[in-house]
Amino acid sequence: MPQYVAAIDQGTTSTRCIVFNRQGQIVSLAQKEHKQIYPQPGWVEHNPEEIWKNTLEVIALARIKGKLSVQDIAAVGITNQRETTVVWNRKTGKAYHNAIVWQDTRTGELVSQFAAADALGQDRFREKTGLPLATYFSGLKLKWLLDNVPGLRDDAERGDALFGNMDTFVVWNLTGGPQGGLHLTDVTNASRTQLMNLHTLGWDDSLLDAFTIPRAMLPQIRPSSQVYGTVTSEVLPGVPVAGILGDQQAALVGQTCYEPGMAKNTYGTGCFLLMNTGTKLRPSTCGLLTTVAYQFDNQPVHYALEGSVAIAGALVQWLRDNLGIIEKSTDIDALARSVDDNGGAYFVPAFSGLYAPHWKADARGVIAGLTRFVTKGHLARAVLEATAYQTVDVVRAMEQDAGVSLRSLRVDGGMVVNDLLMQFQSDMLNCPVIRPLITETTALGAAYAAGLAVGFWNGFDDLRQNWGIAKTYEPHMEEIQRSKLMRGWQKAIERSFGWEDQ
Repeated sequence: MPQYVAAIDQGTTSTRCIVFNRQGQIVSLAQKEHKQIYPQPGWVEHNPEEIWKNTLEVIALARIKGKLSVQDIAAVGITNQRETTVVWNRKTGKAYHNAIVWQDTRTGELVSQFAAADALGQDRFREKTGLPLATYFSGLKLKWLLDNVPGLRDDAERGDALFGNMDTFVVWNLTGGPQGGLHLTDVTNASRTQLMNLHTLGWDDSLLDAFTIPRAMLPQIRPSSQVYGTVTSEVLPGVPVAGILGDQQAALVGQTCYEPGMAKNTYGTGCFLLMNTGTKLRPSTCGLLTTVAYQFDNQPVHYALEGSVAIAGALVQWLRDNLGIIEKSTDIDALARSVDDNGGAYFVPAFSGLYAPHWKADARGVIAGLTRFVTKGHLARAVLEATAYQTVDVVRAMEQDAGVSLRSLRVDGGMVVNDLLMQFQSDMLNCPVIRPLITETTALGAAYAAGLAVGFWNGFDDLRQNWGIAKTYEPHMEEIQRSKLMRGWQKAIERSFGWEDQ
């Protein structure tokens, strides 16, 4: 009898395979980074073939490390970097172009054109999709590929070119590739394309017409937890593929946020805060996204409000790789602790504009408040604090939209091991920040979706029992100090606006 569920976590910087037991504990883990490709400023690409090769490698490695047979694995779930757009040939499996990553801003001019052509501007498609016009989402990336890759549009109209976010590409290859691979996605990933109608949960003809995208290239939309098919590759032959969730929705599921009003924040390359709003579609008036949280087989869809921050952990990498102030990412903690505060310095990491709640594509990164007093220690602290300030902005907008105050925040992702950051986050939010025992909640959510579909877990109660607290950070800061810091942050944010026009 199978004892485990495997999750493929195809992320922005690496691909991982993590195997979980019934208690949601990690049994085996393998990870491999892939190359970040920057053809010109603002452009970010990945090689899809490299990612697929890495996917096979990490599955095999996870099995070897855990000494696992195929019979040990009940199902496999997939979670992925959302919005990253790839188009490939149905017959050969070869991509027409590198995948265009969610951070990529090449569609900025298209955003401006589409916004200028309608009285609603950036909110032109928000009522149907829950999303503003932005470089972030897949639809405009796909349009750019169709308009710029020779021969692609003809192939797409014939049905030879297939589109997908990374979940779709991985599933298609896992289930046979050119020999009959399944071309599908789940509702969470589909909701990030700006091509799906949130009300009908189907591709919307008026949106496809506006973006001039042939319907023939789009995957079938399915629930997030369902047996879709089986793996044909020799790494996991015959194992059911039974769960798909975009990475942030997967973390919400992994954090067991199944009740309306529950929220989690994932601190990774970017920062992503989701609040479950239940089966009710809740439009945002405060610059947040309305998105699909999850849909389990034969159950109603759950929606969420989301606030996305483009640069969080990536700012630490930038400090390491571009400035050489630290040698490895973990060095930032000691450097930031060498000073008592930020010395008046604020870092706004608007490298590719600002996401929620500002949505300023023309914003650019600034360091504000510099004096001769500021040292690299203060800069390191400002880098960590930037993630916390951006999260506060998102939470306040979310509270306004949802009409409720956040009682606590569940956190996960690579940065949550940093006690300095987590304590500062609690202080700035003025509410408890809770780190769970298992912080790999993104992969865990994908495993939960797959496991529920095959009966490995019986329901939400099983999953809730697996969730446990590793540490709770309680706020200690005085309100006068909190307000002063937030005023400084707001001034710095304003300095970053409209940079390209200055």
